[in-house]
Amino acid sequence: MSNRQLFVTINSGKLKGKKIYLPSKATTRSTKSIIKESYFNTIQFDIIDKNFIELFAGSGSMGIEAISRGAKKSFFIEKDKRAYDVLINNLKSLNIDNYTVLNGDTFVKFSSILEKIDEKSYFYLDPPFDIRDGMEGIYEDSFKLIKSIPKELCELITIEHISHLKPPKTIGHFKHIKSKKFGKTTLTYYI
Repeated sequence: MSNRQLFVTINSGKLKGKKIYLPSKATTRSTKSIIKESYFNTIQFDIIDKNFIELFAGSGSMGIEAISRGAKKSFFIEKDKRAYDVLINNLKSLNIDNYTVLNGDTFVKFSSILEKIDEKSYFYLDPPFDIRDGMEGIYEDSFKLIKSIPKELCELITIEHISHLKPPKTIGHFKHIKSKKFGKTTLTYYI
């Protein structure tokens, strides 16, 4: 087994080409570059001067990419302590200062993020796939969390999920606008 640390690079913006280190694959599942690129191509320059909230953050690659592309601030929640440490090190090594990171259960800590924002923001949820041990109800819990987002604080909600999941057409105030499949992973958008 190699001790070589895995990383991805930032695709665009002021930090383009810089490395984001990844935590162990045993505890997190990193967003593939093709998915990240597709997502940011969808929102283009709309992210500039907006907040970006990355739930189940892992390495923080989505929120860091958002900052690189002009987001005002990124918020992260990560439960796994080792992944949280990697995320903090990524932010520090890139000299990023416009962020808030919470270590803990996304479903418990989410209200703390909502208290910190007062304008329309982008929400990105990347929960562990429900095929992992102990994650059987993760998507239902994620849908409940989405219902708790005040409509006036939401620019767009995106869920990265296992492709066999059929997400609801509406979640609370939010309506499904599109899904894009990438093999075993799909991005589903709500507005």
